[in-house]
Amino acid sequence: MTDQHAGSTNAAPPAPDWNQARQTVLMLELAAGQVEAAMKDSNSSVEVLTDSFTSLVDTLQLVEAAIDTLPDTIGNGLVKQEIQSNTRFIGEKIRQAIVAFQFYDRLVQRLDHVCRGLDGLAELLADPARKGDPAEWRALQEKILAKYTLAEERAMFDAVLAGTPVQEALKHYLETRLQEIKNRGGEIELF
Repeated sequence: MTDQHAGSTNAAPPAPDWNQARQTVLMLELAAGQVEAAMKDSNSSVEVLTDSFTSLVDTLQLVEAAIDTLPDTIGNGLVKQEIQSNTRFIGEKIRQAIVAFQFYDRLVQRLDHVCRGLDGLAELLADPARKGDPAEWRALQEKILAKYTLAEERAMFDAVLAGTPVQEALKHYLETRLQEIKNRGGEIELF
């Protein structure tokens, strides 16, 4: 069996009432839907991981409490120190995982903002009375801008609206964030 149309889609031919704006709206809605589906899929996995790490923290606390009840005899002292050292190591790894979950949460928030922005754009384009009105476009842009929490994100948004190519604005954003992290001695601001 051969693939007759490699790379082609099964999209129907344009209908007599085909409309570029409506097709754009459909593609924007599809993109937002795909991002939302990916977030929902990953959220269930992260919930399982979060529950697992919560259980690990609880169990680690029980182990530490049990270790504290052991007498500090010569034989127990070395074993006790080894167990305490390993529980501290495990605790540090759990703290690092929790920080990673915080970054994931931040990512989900940002993707949700993208979805809401795409939804707003789709609504604007779908409404013939609004799509040609500069005030409506500015209102949408202000709504999107209000969702940004970092100054660098707002600066990137403003740069793109001022005509800077997206890739150039993104590069500047990433360089600014990296410099900010370096200036703080490598510490990353969480929220």
